[in-house]
Amino acid sequence: MSSLNNNSNTDDKPFPSVLPEWPEPQRPDFVQPVRRPPALVKADALAFLIFERPDLDKSERFLLDFGLQVIRRDADALYLRASASEACCYVVRRGQQARFIGVGFELRESSGLDVLVKQAGARRISKLDIPGGGQAVLLTDPLGHEVWVLAGRQHSSCMIEQEPRLPTNTPTATPRVNATVRPSFGPAKVARLGHVVFQTTDFAGLTEWYMRHFGLLPTDVLYLPDGSPNLIFFRFDRGSEPADHHSVVIAGGLTNSYEHSAYEVQDLDALGQSSQFLRSRNWKHAWGIGRHSLGSQLFDYWFDPYGAEHEHYADGDVFTADYAPRYSPMNAAGVWMWGDDVPPHMLPKPNLITVWRAIRLLCSGKLSLARLKQMGAALSAPARPWMK
Repeated sequence: MSSLNNNSNTDDKPFPSVLPEWPEPQRPDFVQPVRRPPALVKADALAFLIFERPDLDKSERFLLDFGLQVIRRDADALYLRASASEACCYVVRRGQQARFIGVGFELRESSGLDVLVKQAGARRISKLDIPGGGQAVLLTDPLGHEVWVLAGRQHSSCMIEQEPRLPTNTPTATPRVNATVRPSFGPAKVARLGHVVFQTTDFAGLTEWYMRHFGLLPTDVLYLPDGSPNLIFFRFDRGSEPADHHSVVIAGGLTNSYEHSAYEVQDLDALGQSSQFLRSRNWKHAWGIGRHSLGSQLFDYWFDPYGAEHEHYADGDVFTADYAPRYSPMNAAGVWMWGDDVPPHMLPKPNLITVWRAIRLLCSGKLSLARLKQMGAALSAPARPWMK
């Protein structure tokens, strides 16, 4: 007699190396393709993010509870790392405002720094000022953010021991015998900085700038009803070496702003236990736990003390450079497969502030009435298209 609780799966067929996927969405003829300009250099990874905060103590408490580790702190700055590398991945500068300052990118070859100095007007940075060492140059993106470009940083591994990855029992196979799953209660062990998301009033200009300067590849492109792209998930061009589904995301909108940043943890247990821990520390939850559709990550979002969103994620997709971009219609909430609906704070509110922003952009010529209507139509589309 067969049994669903068989402790051996030797009779089961092995999983295929590539599991079946949802049908690839084809780009309709009316949808404008993303045109990539020639790249000056090809970035390989995100290095760090830089924030300004009035209270370093408050920021440090949140970031430690979130799962980062302090490298160094002085009177005016706080430097933190994740567990996979000794190199800095997060900088907090003391300042009067709570704001996003900039982003760092890493190159594999230092020769790319010379290219950016000669062809993009980048400024060389003193080694004493570089978080994590190496060489660096500084650019300014169209939003006014500092953009650090680094090479030669030391990444000697110092991975903090993660939870034991025990086999998963299923209805047809139970490889975990006489062993229990008991994830520890405490801060997540963040492995690395994963991605950053920007909103911009100049979508075409900002996407062109980042593609040109860093060779970013579009993985998923979301378009408005008229076929114009308005949100792109970008990955790094690593050739035949897989890269995360996205490391930079740019969305068109009514403001120029940092939207959120994301940090990788081990698995769903790490998400769940860290979520419990952050709640016990009275930090404010933003969204999750759920699974994204674009990138497939398991996710859980939290607000830092100043309202900036920080995401824990696990189990994301990776792609090589030959993977062609996918085009999908943009809608209010079609970016997750399960979990709570997208919370209201992540969507534009029809209030006086939103109306005023739209009027200013219309009067300045930075936004056309037609595009504003298209953005409104996209946000009013069904939240889950496959559930129409």
